[in-house]
Amino acid sequence: MNDPQSPAAASSIVDADRRRAPELSVITPTYNEAENIVPLLDALGEALADLPHEIIVVDDDSPDRTWEIAERYASTTRTVRVLRRFSDHGLSSAVMAGMEASSGAVLAVIDADMQHDESALPAMVAKIRSGDADLVVGTRSGDGGSYGDWSWFRRFVSWVAATIARIFLRVGTTDPMSGFFAISRDGYRRTAPSVNPRGFKILLEFIGRRNDLRVDEVGYSFRNRVAGETKMSPSIIRSYLLAVFELRFGRQVKGQFFLYSLVGASGVVINLLVFGLLEWLQVGEVTLGFSRPVRWSLLGGIAASVLWNFVLNNYFTFWERRYRGRSLIGGFALFGVVSVLGVVIHVAVFQFLQSNGWGNDLLGTEATSIVHDGVAYVIALISNYFLNVNYIWRRRPAS
Repeated sequence: MNDPQSPAAASSIVDADRRRAPELSVITPTYNEAENIVPLLDALGEALADLPHEIIVVDDDSPDRTWEIAERYASTTRTVRVLRRFSDHGLSSAVMAGMEASSGAVLAVIDADMQHDESALPAMVAKIRSGDADLVVGTRSGDGGSYGDWSWFRRFVSWVAATIARIFLRVGTTDPMSGFFAISRDGYRRTAPSVNPRGFKILLEFIGRRNDLRVDEVGYSFRNRVAGETKMSPSIIRSYLLAVFELRFGRQVKGQFFLYSLVGASGVVINLLVFGLLEWLQVGEVTLGFSRPVRWSLLGGIAASVLWNFVLNNYFTFWERRYRGRSLIGGFALFGVVSVLGVVIHVAVFQFLQSNGWGNDLLGTEATSIVHDGVAYVIALISNYFLNVNYIWRRRPAS
């Protein structure tokens, strides 16, 4: 029999303790968080002192060696484990890897940048353990929540994102963009098989894939990042819209077509605004060889919408294959050439509708002109889709 004071006995005690399932498993995905990881682990240890727990750091082989700092920390405590990943990188897949390696009855996700309030975790766990919820979201916009020092613009963007999710996904949370949440092990087991590990927001994946999860919230105050660099990028809105679209409609329709349609719809608005402005300014007409003179307002609206559509498609629809630097000029030139077909169709349809006077008796001449322009624009937009998708941006290497 082992001496209780011997190293072998001590080791077996530690191993037994590690095998004992904790009440809570906290997963924190990291990438270049060397300055934040120790303060985070200290804060989690203090906040969860009265709750049996484990902390799983999932690091995507950070160049700043976050994983090494976390491993050093883990060597001093039984509650911290580190998973260093050399491939399959990404935030959502990191969370799923941590959940797969966890053993707690409740699984929680918290960012490593210290912006989430770890002191809210016990309340989140309590709601799940009481049996009232399968998933609890740490919310910034619900009762007791705050966005901290966010500007009005970032608050507005967050509100729009939440509204889109509530309308299309019918999610039961005020903060679907949150990366701070807890889920019961049963809820995880039921949902995990359908979760896309490449999804933009892992919380959206859980609450958007199944509508039978009982969702509750705990408010917390969002904190400013004190170290490291934000992972936000210009593609964040694009990625979010693609995620919502895929969750709502599946993969039968390409998300790229959805984004292209959004850009086209915004182009209609720009076209009509410029057309209406130039009509109000009475800029006159020009003879281009058609049976009737063409209004400058029509050409101005077309030019404005072509420029608008190129910029938005380049930096939104086809972000991965976008033109940059000097290549923007060539890209716009190619887009302009391809758009000639659309311009011809646009003008021809508009002139046809105008010459027949459809709608004049119902709406009046001026209002009917705007309607005719809108119809012509939509038809031209559809005709250009194939060339834009299959030539203008497909020839670009993905970034």
